[in-house]
Amino acid sequence: TIDKSGANLAALEAINAERKTPIKIRQNKYLNNLIEQDHRAIKRRTRPMMGFGNFRCARIILGGIELVHMIAKGQMKHNGDLKPSAARQFYSLAM
Repeated sequence: TIDKSGANLAALEAINAERKTPIKIRQNKYLNNLIEQDHRAIKRRTRPMMGFGNFRCARIILGGIELVHMIAKGQMKHNGDLKPSAARQFYSLAM
């Protein structure tokens, strides 16, 4: 699902011309907003950075930011009856 941007549509159509099985394109003006809102925290944290340096560093940093964001939203699965605090969940992964 992409927004109503013409550039995205043109790029996907160019990719589909080269593929055996085309990517199904679904355009919706507002459906993409949920995805963009979820990345708002990443954008806020990465904007002041000077850059990642290389792809490996970008992957590690963005993965950590996503993990902390998921813990804060309560999306991390945990064992047991009681839900541990966000700090305890983070420390359990770090140790």
